[in-house]
Amino acid sequence: MTLTTTSRPTRSASGAVVPVLAFAGIVVAVMQTLLVPVIKDLPQLLNTSPSNATWVLTSTLLSGAVATPIMGRLGDLYGKRRMLITSLAVMVIGALISAFTSALLPMIVGRTLQGFAMGAIPLGIGLMRDMLPREKLGSAMALMSSSIGVGGGLALPAAALVAQHTDWHALFYGAAGLGVLSIALTLLTVPESPMRAEGSFDLLGALGLSAGLVLFLLPITKGSDWGWSSATTLGLFAAAVVVLLLWGLLELRVAAPLVDLRTTARREVLLTNLASIMVGVAFYVVSLVLPQLLQLPTATGYGLGQSMVVAGLCVAPLGLTMMFTAPVYARLSARYGPKVTLILGLLIIAIGYGGGLGLMSAAWQTVVTSVMLGAGIGLAYSSLPALIVGAVPASETGAANGLNTLMRSIGTSVSSAVVGMVLANTADHVGGVAVPTMHGFRVSFLIATAAVALGLLLALFLPRPNRQAASQLRASSEEEANLARAEEVLRGFRGRVLDADGAPVARAKVTLIDRRGRQAGATLSAEDGSYVLAVPAEGPYVLAARAAGHGPHASSATHAGDDRPVDLDLSLPGEAVTA
Repeated sequence: MTLTTTSRPTRSASGAVVPVLAFAGIVVAVMQTLLVPVIKDLPQLLNTSPSNATWVLTSTLLSGAVATPIMGRLGDLYGKRRMLITSLAVMVIGALISAFTSALLPMIVGRTLQGFAMGAIPLGIGLMRDMLPREKLGSAMALMSSSIGVGGGLALPAAALVAQHTDWHALFYGAAGLGVLSIALTLLTVPESPMRAEGSFDLLGALGLSAGLVLFLLPITKGSDWGWSSATTLGLFAAAVVVLLLWGLLELRVAAPLVDLRTTARREVLLTNLASIMVGVAFYVVSLVLPQLLQLPTATGYGLGQSMVVAGLCVAPLGLTMMFTAPVYARLSARYGPKVTLILGLLIIAIGYGGGLGLMSAAWQTVVTSVMLGAGIGLAYSSLPALIVGAVPASETGAANGLNTLMRSIGTSVSSAVVGMVLANTADHVGGVAVPTMHGFRVSFLIATAAVALGLLLALFLPRPNRQAASQLRASSEEEANLARAEEVLRGFRGRVLDADGAPVARAKVTLIDRRGRQAGATLSAEDGSYVLAVPAEGPYVLAARAAGHGPHASSATHAGDDRPVDLDLSLPGEAVTA
């Protein structure tokens, strides 16, 4: 069983923690977006074929997908701040490699290393859960979750401006500089979380998941080049199914798996992850369609004839609106819960795409569409980590949010493949050049609407969060937070941890184990030996305590809604409990 500590860091979190962690997420998004303005020129810039040039983008996607759940688990085991800094450092190295080369192979190596930064998002969310008081947690996680869209929206016009007026390698120098700044700010302002999951890293599970993801995502990203019915594409899909099934069987047998599939299979976690895929699909469609529509020449009859920079500025409100949605989400979630805000966000996205079908004839109309979609995607993205955090133990926050971020990445990958295929099959060929059509753009918007409808259906079946999760995520003021803490004391066990002389034992690990032998909570005793543990339901439990220099002790206790203290005497042998 995984044991954790839930005490606050010895170094208190400053008010800069949230903006610094959100800035790290924005830096990651910038890294993903910085090549968008020069995508069509990559074959010429790298002196290679168009099919080979796509590996510059595909490599980042694959490494990001692999790194996200792995870095999340490593963060749970060895420290989320440490792994966050590691992710950013690897990104900086990759950016510098890319900055110094115009050859294909070193560029792919650099872009692969940059993809490791994707792990920063779930690690940042995990740090927030471990350090922040409840009254700040909702809006903070919302901002962190939305940072990937915020950074992407803001980076597009900035990258376009740089690409138009300087050497394109400056994009990588800028990304490396932002990465170094993010590392420095993290070192200065973000303390390490004391929360740890016990156990070892599941190396075989990591290798299996990595192989399965590569085999699955590779044909998705390259299927249009290889042919969707080709032997290579179908063979890789079949291999992915076999590898992921074998990996799943392995994870079910491992004591400390990379991904706890039993937790992942819970209704609230499974439905949230599936809905995340749909939100990822919806998010990427607008990023693919509007820039192309804006830059197509007016001679096509529907193109808006804007420059690369203007096109980026028109799409930038998507990210800005997502950023400003975070505090709105916090208020709505505090009142109605993250399930309701997810449903509301999906409804707004559907309205945005539905209205966008008729708002494609002027640049200002694309701005309106971007704002509407940004509001909906911001609410939806903000709701996802809150739903995950409310459904998994604190020791699995990093890994669980890493898997959720991976689901969003899978959604964007599927969106890129499907929309790319639609635009290619509906394009007009003028002088040997494929020109996307308005019909293709509208079909893409309809695909996004269908994905949102499916996501909405999944969200409707999400269960209501339990009372303990609600008290963690809904407190929107200090008074509400204090009330929630008081309610927890009345709904749980409290007492003191004592030694052989009856003296209090500080920083003893106290673990609550339910009747099925599963961890139901954990904490550290305070300086006076006191502890408080909330219970999910009334009934029999085992309270296990241990501390350095003392033998372990476990006692049976039944919670029946009363408030009797339960002291744990480490001088007694207690019961034998496998934790």
